[in-house]
Parts: sequence; C-alpha cells; structure tokens
Amino acid sequence: MFPDTFLFRMRELLGEAEFAEFYEALRRPPTPAIRVNTLKIPVDEFRAISPFPLEPVPWCPEGFYIPEDVEPGKHPYHAAGLYYVQEPTAMAVGVVADPQPWEWVADLAAAPGGKATHLVARMEDKGFLLANDIDRRRTTVLAQNLERWGSRIWVAANERIERLQPNFPEAFDTVVLDAPCTGEGMFRRNRDVIAHWSPRAVQGNAKRQLHLLRATTRLVKPGGVLVYATCTFNPDENEGVIARFLREHPEFSLEPVDLPGASPGRPDWVEPDLAQGLNLEYTRRFWPHKVRGEGHFIALMVKEGYYRPRHPLNIPEPKRPKGMPRRVWHLYKTWCEETLVEMPRLAGLILVNDQLYACPINPGRLQNLRILRPGLWLGTVKQTAFIPDHALAMWLKPEMVKRRLDLTLDDPRVVAYLRGEQLEAPGEDGWVLVTVDGFSLGWGKRVRGVVKNRYPKHLRWR
Repeated sequence: MFPDTFLFRMRELLGEAEFAEFYEALRRPPTPAIRVNTLKIPVDEFRAISPFPLEPVPWCPEGFYIPEDVEPGKHPYHAAGLYYVQEPTAMAVGVVADPQPWEWVADLAAAPGGKATHLVARMEDKGFLLANDIDRRRTTVLAQNLERWGSRIWVAANERIERLQPNFPEAFDTVVLDAPCTGEGMFRRNRDVIAHWSPRAVQGNAKRQLHLLRATTRLVKPGGVLVYATCTFNPDENEGVIARFLREHPEFSLEPVDLPGASPGRPDWVEPDLAQGLNLEYTRRFWPHKVRGEGHFIALMVKEGYYRPRHPLNIPEPKRPKGMPRRVWHLYKTWCEETLVEMPRLAGLILVNDQLYACPINPGRLQNLRILRPGLWLGTVKQTAFIPDHALAMWLKPEMVKRRLDLTLDDPRVVAYLRGEQLEAPGEDGWVLVTVDGFSLGWGKRVRGVVKNRYPKHLRWR
C-alpha cells in the first residue's frame, strides 16, 4: 500500500522498533475531529449542545475528536458555521501562530481554509487576514469556508507570494506558510497522495518550499512571527528546509514550541555542518504512532527587530464613502433600515462592478493583485434594489435583524431550507434571516406567508 522507498527511509530514520509502531499506526483508520468556531459560540456552550460525543484534542482548546461513524459535514450546525472539520494535528498550526486581535496576519497557502478560519477566530474577528492561495479553484473553496465562518476581516487573494511583496512590505505581524508538500502525513486519508509520492517529488517539494520561504521574508515586520509547517515526515522537507532558510536569513531565529504529544525536531537528520547552532530541536513533529492524528511538522521563527504592536481601530458611523454613487448608497442604506435593527459599522465600503464589499484595509493595498474577495461581501446592487449576499447573513448576529425565522434543530423546515425549498411561515413581508437554534443559516424573502429560499444553490443539500 505504501511506497517501498518511503518505508525503507522511515525504517532507516526511526530504527526497527519504532518503525514497527509507526507502520502499524499508518494501517489504522484516520481519526476525525472538529474545531469549534469561537466567533459564534464559546467552547463550553458548544459542548453542551454538540450533536455527537466530543473528546478534547490535547494541543488545541477548540479541537475535539469525534466518533468515526458520524458525518459532521452533513449537520445543520456545520451549515451554520459552528465548527470546521479538520485533521487534529493540523490544528496545531493556528495554536502556534496564535495571532492576537488587531494584528495583520497572512496565510499564504490558505486553501481550503482550516488555518484561515482558526486564525480569524483567534483574532476575535479584529484586524486583518490576507488569505492567499495560488490555485484559483481552491481559493474559491477557501472563500466559501471563510464566509460560512462569519468573519469580516479577511481578503481572499489568488497570487504568487512574490507578487504580494510590493503591496505589503514588512506589513504582517504573523505570516503562516503551511507549505505544499509530499503529504506523507495524509497517506492513510488519501490514496492519491501515495500515488504521487516519489524520492524525486520529495526533492522537488523541498526546493519549492525553500523558494516559498524566501519569498515570505519581506512580508514579515521586524519582531514579527513566521510559522512554517508541512504535513509530511521527511526531514528533507522539514528540518532541511528550515536549516537552509536560516543559513540564508540570519535575521530569523527559531523559537521553542510547546505542543502536548509533539516530538522535538531532529538535527541529527540534517547534514552536521548545516544544522550546527540552529536549534532545530525547537521545531516539532507529530507522529501517528504517538498521538491521535495524521502527522504535522511545525517551526516557529521570529524576525529580528523592534516589534511595534498595533492598536485597536475606531470604526466611524456609517456614511457614504467618497466616490460611491448616491444611488448605490441609497439602495444599501434603505435595505439596512428596512431589514436590520441598526446600520452596521463596517469600514472600507467599496463597489466592485455591482458587488458591495466591506474591505478591512485601505483598498489601495490590493491594486494590481488577483483578488477573489476584497472583504466581506455585503450584497449585489441591482437597478432598483440591494440583494444581500449569503456572506452577510453568516456574519450578522440574529439579534441584529428585524425579521427572523427562528427554527429549532428538530424542525423539519431546517433541512427543507438547506435543500432550497420554500417555507411556510406567516409574518411581515421582507427579507428574513433563517436561523437554527439561534445561529444564522442564510436569507429568505417572505411574501404573503411564504419564505422564498435564498440559500446559495451551490451549498444546497441534495
């Protein structure tokens, strides 16, 4: 099932006794887990309403193992963004990065969104996250996951890292690079990864990873943090890449990482002259025979220099942005007055074609970049009306909306709504926020007692 060359290398690195444990672990089924969305619900409150048994992930306070026989992605709470289905050792990346509110953070290989959603939650939806991925299709999935998460502080970009540098010189407090790799830690989850593994692929990935790391250096502010991670075991892609990077960039240094169950890095798996004096043992690696998870490697580096902390921003009262057509502002303002309890304070309102966004930073920073989402997508401006987007519904708290259709989990209309069906619900005509147990699911528009379904077609349950 596994490549012979891979097994031979791992036996050589681990020794016969530990290799036997490692090999046996690879033959067991993967361990499913979820991470709670603390932007929407505190961890303790989610535990009280969880639809399935939970067992804590030791290194991630928001993470929980779940039984193998449940399907967490097919539950209304998932559609409401209460949790993200994520491999447990991958959760450690957000824990190590640990960004704080109001910081600027860049997730440079962010798709499909596990790390990005974790980062904005740790930031308490305050500050700015640049969520970037080079793959256009995967960037679309990334944006959808962030929208469901209910965050307003992110921008989704589809760029090479080098292209970001002129727009964001030494701009980020934290930069995360969970680099593309051979994925040895995903072997028991994805057979396609096994089929693409080869010694040549290992060396090709190591070169690519070092190239990507080099490109991050100008993005990190003095005193800022750079987190490098992979989901592979191979030292050529892990300690070897870090050692070469640190030799080239002495302005960065490794910091110790404390993760329950993780093993120290192995300087002895790197050429002695290359590893000397770099503290490669500060890095951490999760092994499937030592923890309940697939496997991850993480290095935490700090850039030399005086660190200047960021300060909270005061978002002003809503008003028409300079240059925005009066018609557009009127339609949006009228919709807010008719639908919301009060007009939300959102900085950086911009119009892209007919789509209205709330950009978390000065939009000029995004010029000449391929941007999929320049902020929270508020809606689309038609000739005579403003049509709210699903992303706005997922960001809004139910108490912010005048008309709601509050459903309980056992109400059959919840599943009917997620399937795209119309709902019978008497009440005042107009836009309605559909909720489950007090959490937003999406929009509907009520006309004479019938709520017409506005749940996005691409998200509807079959």
